[in-house]
Amino acid sequence: MPYLVSADLPATSAGSRFRALLDRQQILQLPGAHNGHAAIQAKNAGFDALYLSGAAMTASMGLPDLGVITVDEVAFFIRQIARASGLPLLVDGDTGYGEALNVMHMVRTFEEAGAGAVHLEDQLLPKKCGHLNDKKLADAHDMAAKVAAAARARRDMVIIARTDAAASEGLDGAVARAKLYIEAGADAIFPEALTSIDMFRDFAKAMPGVKLLANMTEFGRTPYQTASEFEALGYSMVIWPVSSLRVANKAQEKLYATIKRDGGTKAMLDEMQTRQELYDVIGLHDYEALDASIIKTVVP
Repeated sequence: MPYLVSADLPATSAGSRFRALLDRQQILQLPGAHNGHAAIQAKNAGFDALYLSGAAMTASMGLPDLGVITVDEVAFFIRQIARASGLPLLVDGDTGYGEALNVMHMVRTFEEAGAGAVHLEDQLLPKKCGHLNDKKLADAHDMAAKVAAAARARRDMVIIARTDAAASEGLDGAVARAKLYIEAGADAIFPEALTSIDMFRDFAKAMPGVKLLANMTEFGRTPYQTASEFEALGYSMVIWPVSSLRVANKAQEKLYATIKRDGGTKAMLDEMQTRQELYDVIGLHDYEALDASIIKTVVP
């Protein structure tokens, strides 16, 4: 059913629900959802929580992932995904959109929009995708101050601190930063762009008892692993941040090339979501049933 009837709304906050999922024994799988429709499809596939990637958001807007979007623009994506799926959402908070007060504003805005968790990274603006070269790092204590500000601002949102230090400061540097961020109030740590299975294993061994997030992005620096393989290495969460957007964009590229070549879409019909399938996903008939003035749609 659509989330228009109060009885259909979750009884507890997104932060509480995300925390409960994180406390389970099995690894929490968080596929990226770049819009509300993708969020419903992920929920229908059986996932319990979702991830909203800054790279996917910006790419869907035709922009690079350089920290150029605003808190309110991200909140628009959070609201549609939370409303459409009802699932707790981990959101990419980039560098926090500024310093401590900006971070606190971001946390309040994201939590009010429906996010259950957020991660902050220790890069400087203009930030880059974690799997790219020559990232500029913030001072570790400045980042810890941001984490502390986030923890102070949240009601029950889960705060995850991301460190991009492995590439420039090595594993020991990343571990030292991670421990500082935990002391500052982070609930979990996201070590970005680790380049080998041994690095993932060694990082986890150096952070006993700490919840850890692994990033299984495609075409990056991390070797491909399954959720169960990351779990065996000591990780509590895994994200596939841009996968849904990559698949959708590839299909759209093929569609536009087909229309340009053929002057129509007939060759692509077997690869399209049908009208009935679309209406089933978005719950058109459920919405119609809520308003007696709308005559039920008959699919042609």
